[in-house]
Formats: sequence, C-alpha cells, structure tokens
Amino acid sequence: MKGSSSILTPFEAQIRNLREQGVPLRKIAELLNHEHGLTVTYNAVFSFLKTREKTEKHPSLFYENLPADIRESLIKQFTALWTFDSTGIEGNTLTLGETVKVLELGLTISGKPLKDHEEVYGHAKAVELIYDLIQKEKISADDLFNLHRCVMQKSPIDSLRPVGDWKRDYNGTTGVRDGKPVYMEYARPDDTPKLMARWIKEFNRKLRSATSAPKAVNVYAWTHLSFVRIHPFFDGNGRIARLIANLPLLKRGYPPLLIALARRAEYIDLLWNYENAVGVIKTDDPLLPLSPALASFKILLREEWRESLRLVEEARKQAALR
Repeated sequence: MKGSSSILTPFEAQIRNLREQGVPLRKIAELLNHEHGLTVTYNAVFSFLKTREKTEKHPSLFYENLPADIRESLIKQFTALWTFDSTGIEGNTLTLGETVKVLELGLTISGKPLKDHEEVYGHAKAVELIYDLIQKEKISADDLFNLHRCVMQKSPIDSLRPVGDWKRDYNGTTGVRDGKPVYMEYARPDDTPKLMARWIKEFNRKLRSATSAPKAVNVYAWTHLSFVRIHPFFDGNGRIARLIANLPLLKRGYPPLLIALARRAEYIDLLWNYENAVGVIKTDDPLLPLSPALASFKILLREEWRESLRLVEEARKQAALR
C-alpha cells in the first residue's frame, strides 16, 4: 500500500491552493476523500505538507513524479500551446494544429510564410533553453542574448537591429490617449545597458521568490512589465518577456503561465494602459512604478494561469489511476 505522501502527491496543487485560501486541514482531508475516493486523515495532510516544506529549496518540477509517457505528453502540450499563443500574439498565422504538425512532424504548411515556420521552431528552441536555465542560480545578459537568438533566428543582418545584443536604435509603440493616437518610446538605446544591468540584478534576486501562487503571479507581472517597459531588443521583446517571466515559476515547481492568443487584444490594451500610466523609463527611474493598471494586469494573469494548473492536475489524476 502506498504511503500518504505518494497518495497525496498528485493532488499537491489542489492542497496548496486550499491552504492558501485558509481552508483547515481537516476540511481539506474531507474534500480529498470525497472528490478522489481517498481515505486520508487531516494528520496525513499535515505530514505531507511538512515533508514538502523540507524540499522548498529544491522543489520538484511540475512534470516530475509522472510516468514517462504522461510527462512527455504534458511537456509537449505546454511547448505547443506556449509557442502557438506567444508567436500568435506577435502576428504568426499558424493555427495550433499547424504548430503541432511543424514541431512534432517537421511538416511545412502549404500557403503559410516560411517566416512563420521559423518563428515556431525558434520559440520552441527558446522554451527548451528556459528549462535549461532552471538549473542556474543566476541568469546573465548572455542568457537573454541566447533567448533573443532563438526567437529571432534567420533575421537579416543589420547593425542597427542586432540579434543577440541590446538595441542600438529607438523603438516604441502606438496607442490611444484622450481619443488620439500617440507614439510612446521605450527606453533610449544609450540607457538600455545600464537599465538592463539593474534589471538582471533585481530579477536574480526575485528568481526564487515565487513561493506561493499569489507570489508567483506577482513576480511574473514584475518580470514581464519591467522588461517590456525597457524593450531592450529591437524586436522579439514580447516573446522573451513571456518566456523569462516564467523562469521563477518553473524554479518553484509551478507550470508556466501562458497568455492565450484569444485574449491578445485585452493583453495589449493592459500593457498600453500600464506604460501610458507610468511613462517612459529613464536610467535611474524605478523599474516598475506602482499604478492601478498593474492590478488589472495581474487579474488577467491569474485567469490565464488556471488552464496551465488544470493541465497539470489532469495529468496527475491520470497518473493516479494507474
């Protein structure tokens, strides 16, 4: 017979979520027994949580302790969804089904641009690089440059648009303010190296701070918004922001937070609202000033993360039935 620890492992995410909501241990045991046909006591739940706390410094990855076939399938699902959503937000025209065919079967989709295929391959390679970075204590500028090379592979050589280095020309975005179109610049090219040195130092400090679901959302929001506020590369900043913002989550054993293509318009509006509220960043400015727009962005993140958590929970339930 399995010990209580192995019995409860497939339901760890549910247990943690209930604890974060303040649900008593006895009630958690009752819910688990009712929903999953278990016969655990509240003492078993308490012992399980204490055991997991001992591994907080080296938490399991979200796909560990799963049978090999389920684990491989789950990783492939996340890579395909992550790639489809993130490249689609930037204008890639491949569907989710086509993205899977390109990544899994190496097919070329008739009538679709070669650029779209290259973007998908490059992003999937960048996802692999993010998993590799989980083992590093700190990231460096070179790690960000390598991510940029992945998402921007096959880009034309241009001295003002370098791949794998900080931008050397101005960039910006257009939005609407007071009913009129407005062009807002990101950080100046001359300010970017110093700003990114600060950003990398602060990001490394936050790398292991996603110790609960609310903190995970907070660190994702900080990473994403502060990165795109600087926009350190000539292009590919959104894809890299959505990649690197997941590293703190993955390090703490959480699945990646994916922003669905279906919410592209809302997501872009929220980014604009924040950037419009806080203004253009300068060398010594705070990396992420407070603004009411920040709270709205976090609401979107919490909603979007539910699907990732659901996928992991379904995989663990499937494993538990074996």
